[in-house]
Amino acid sequence: MTQLLLLRHGMTTWANSGRLAGWTPGVHLNDEGCRQAEALSVRLAAEKLAAIYSSPLERAVETAQIVAAPHELDAVVENGLGEVHYGEWSGKRFRQLMRTRLWKIIQTTPSLARFPGGESIREMQARAVGAVERVHMAHRKGVVALVSHGDIISVIIAHYAGMHLDLYQRLVIGLASLSVVTLEEEGARIISINDTGHYTQSKEGVEKK
Repeated sequence: MTQLLLLRHGMTTWANSGRLAGWTPGVHLNDEGCRQAEALSVRLAAEKLAAIYSSPLERAVETAQIVAAPHELDAVVENGLGEVHYGEWSGKRFRQLMRTRLWKIIQTTPSLARFPGGESIREMQARAVGAVERVHMAHRKGVVALVSHGDIISVIIAHYAGMHLDLYQRLVIGLASLSVVTLEEEGARIISINDTGHYTQSKEGVEKK
């Protein structure tokens, strides 16, 4: 059995920007994000982690490094865990994006959505689940941590829960949260979702992307 610890990165320097970060370079953890990651690290210090994988984006790598420190592990970058490829939407203000027709599609039938110059949400889910399956093949037993982003974790959980992709946004994944999925011969089991008991969640605890 493989136990997957799905961890969202901590709060970032874009927390109050009102913009969609996406793959924008240079988006790091802020002081609160570091505190959240440290709390997550303490929470998981007693776990016997076989490995820790991370999205390639700075905010995820920084979170992974903090979590990995007590275990004397190096965070392995897995590109498939990266944020949604928002294409032309990256860096734009949410108030501008919310006025588009595509925004309404994303809120109602995201399985039909494709970001201009980016990927579709279906492609995003396939990419993320593919990354999880590669990790699973490399670690057929033990506990493995994966540090990623809110939507990525949501679609991974939706896949293993047998949820239709159009419903994935019903799953709330807060900053520095812990969700647990086990992969067994009999299939997947969802153990917990959006556990933030290791720190006091601030009002920005579900920071946008």
